[in-house]
Amino acid sequence: MALLRQHAPADHAELPGPATEQALRAAEERMGISLPEDLRTWLLQNNLDLPEEDVEDDVACCGFAGFPDEGSFFLGIRAMEGLYANHYTRGGFNPPDQPDNPFWRNEWIPFLSDQDGWMGKFIDVRDGRIGRWFVGDITVTGEYESLAQYFDSVAETLKKIAEGRHPVCEITEGRLVWS
Repeated sequence: MALLRQHAPADHAELPGPATEQALRAAEERMGISLPEDLRTWLLQNNLDLPEEDVEDDVACCGFAGFPDEGSFFLGIRAMEGLYANHYTRGGFNPPDQPDNPFWRNEWIPFLSDQDGWMGKFIDVRDGRIGRWFVGDITVTGEYESLAQYFDSVAETLKKIAEGRHPVCEITEGRLVWS
C-alpha cells in the first residue's frame, strides 16, 4: 500500500480505511470460519469494501477497480463474506464426489475477485497458502506459499509500473491506467 500511495496517490486516496475488529469477528461468526492472521492483519489496515451507496446490485462482487490489475480487485470483508457464502457448500467441498480435487472448499476464503465472482484468489485457512479459482477450470492451490509472498509479487508489479517497464499499465495523473 505504501508503493501504491507513493506511485499512484490519486488511486490510493480513494481507498477506505481499515476494518474494525468487531466487523471481522462478526463476519467470522456468520461464515463459521476464522480468518488467518495475515488476512486479518491486512483487513485491519485495508478494508477495501466500497461504500454502500457505490455498490451495484447487478454485480456479484465489488471493490476498487484497477488494483492490483485491470480485471480484478481486492475484496473488503463484506465482499469476502458475500462471495464466500456464494461458494459455501454443505458438504465442505464442491463437487462432493471429488474431495481431493474440488472446485471449492469451505476452508478457502476469497480475497481477490473479478466483478462476476467467476475467478479470483483465495487463502486456505488450513495452511495459509494462496490459490486461484476460475469457474469451469481447475482450481490451483499453493500458487503462493503465503499472503505475504503474494503481496511481494504485487509490490514487484507496482515497481515495474512505476519504472515504466509494465507492458499494459502506466501511471497517469497519480492513477494506474491499464491499456
